[in-house]
Amino acid sequence: MTKKNHYSKNQPLLHASSGLSLEEVNGTVAVPKGKGFWRTLLAYSGPGALVAVGYMDPGNWSTSITGGQNFQYMLMSVILMSSLIAMLLQYMAAKLGIVTQMDLAQAIRARTSKKLGIILWILTELAIMATDIAEVIGAAIALYLLFNIPLVIAVFITVFDVLLLLLLTKVGFRKIEALVVSLIFVILFVFVYQVALSNPSWGALLEGFIPTTQTFASSPAIGGQTPLTGSLGIIGATVMPHNLYLHSAVSQTRKIDHNDPKNVAEAVRFSTWDSNIQLTLAFFVNALLLVMGVAVFKTGTVKDPSFFGLYQALSDPSTLSNGFLIAVAKSGLLSTLFAVALLASGQNSTITGTLTGQVIMEGFIHLRMPIWLRRLVTRLLSVLPVLICVLLTSGKGPLQEHEALNNLMNNSQVFLAFALPFSIIPLLMMTDSQAEMGQTFKNSMIIKGFGWLSVIALTGLDLIGLPGQVEEFFGATTAGFTMLWADITAYAIIILVLALLAWTIIELHRGNQRLAAERLSTH
Repeated sequence: MTKKNHYSKNQPLLHASSGLSLEEVNGTVAVPKGKGFWRTLLAYSGPGALVAVGYMDPGNWSTSITGGQNFQYMLMSVILMSSLIAMLLQYMAAKLGIVTQMDLAQAIRARTSKKLGIILWILTELAIMATDIAEVIGAAIALYLLFNIPLVIAVFITVFDVLLLLLLTKVGFRKIEALVVSLIFVILFVFVYQVALSNPSWGALLEGFIPTTQTFASSPAIGGQTPLTGSLGIIGATVMPHNLYLHSAVSQTRKIDHNDPKNVAEAVRFSTWDSNIQLTLAFFVNALLLVMGVAVFKTGTVKDPSFFGLYQALSDPSTLSNGFLIAVAKSGLLSTLFAVALLASGQNSTITGTLTGQVIMEGFIHLRMPIWLRRLVTRLLSVLPVLICVLLTSGKGPLQEHEALNNLMNNSQVFLAFALPFSIIPLLMMTDSQAEMGQTFKNSMIIKGFGWLSVIALTGLDLIGLPGQVEEFFGATTAGFTMLWADITAYAIIILVLALLAWTIIELHRGNQRLAAERLSTH
């Protein structure tokens, strides 16, 4: 299949596509042959960073910090388990892309009907929009905190990150990867510095990595949160469906010989190293966020877990845990660094969210558009609810405005809970399949076992947590008609999700059988 530029002057902005995943960059990054481990790893490094961004985006911040505030180091084991599951799923996503030369959206669509493909595309688009809302809120608040730009204007400014994307597409994919890695290290540095100043209890921290029966308990409730809801919040903010689509696409940016099984195996191996290294960095960022909640602030002092509240708490001596932190906080350095890290996180997520949107549109419905137009449309759609929220609450005082934005960000994540099974179950089914992956690259029995255990656990926890998320969406804090309506809605959604999931699994199974029969007949 030859590569060509699909965005010529004679083509319409929206046109059909059934070619390579992210065709402009597919197979464009050369990798050395017969060189040492470290030089080869460096050539393959980059896609893992694009994926790791989704595991440390603004949606993760308040869940980890609030979890630390309420339950000390207890939920550290949840961050560890989520990160290990993420490594397993991202390994399978990269392997699918490298071996089959299809991203996850293309692979699902090739084995399902057009009608189901459109439904899954809409569902995944909603999940991407949900993450984009968190990015808009994070970036707008960072601009407000750093430069005192009014929130309404700051929200509009986030639309212009499309210009950054246009610039990056001109300089090459390796430059995009380098920028993302740089921003990750900015975020990591900020939290390492703040935690180092706090001098946490390392013994208690290490003990928190061991899960106990209390980790997923439904009591006690502290600040309206139980260990179970805290764990579900961390899991929901960590494992996101769009990362799997993205990784299966960007893993194909390296130029390899698909007719040489050894070359394919090397690509899988080094892509896995890249992914695991970058996800380890993401794990440290999330762990540091939880440690901030425990060690940087005095227990129970962060009453407002929104970005505004955390920024204020980092400059308020009465909330901080020791004299050294207080001395640094008085200079404004702690709060400023926090806002810088928030802005870096929002920009990173912008880049990866746009690439993912392009992947799913081309994969599920075989349509493509210029990356700048894709970004502009999705960002304007995501800006709309944030803008309405700001305008409706701007006259009610800063506190109501801050709470409304924080609630919007948290409630937008409800889409992620029921979108996740539609990416992880097809991913596991296809990488388990010999017809799909061949004898060499299909999942081993150990990977298969851990994969299904992870998928069942994640799907189960998401569905268990869905009623609570819907209740929050409705604002149902007390018993009554609103609570009843919220629960009815939640269980109707669960039934709908299970029915759609069954339809997807049946079509995927039939598609795999058809593929196996076709390959058998050609041999």
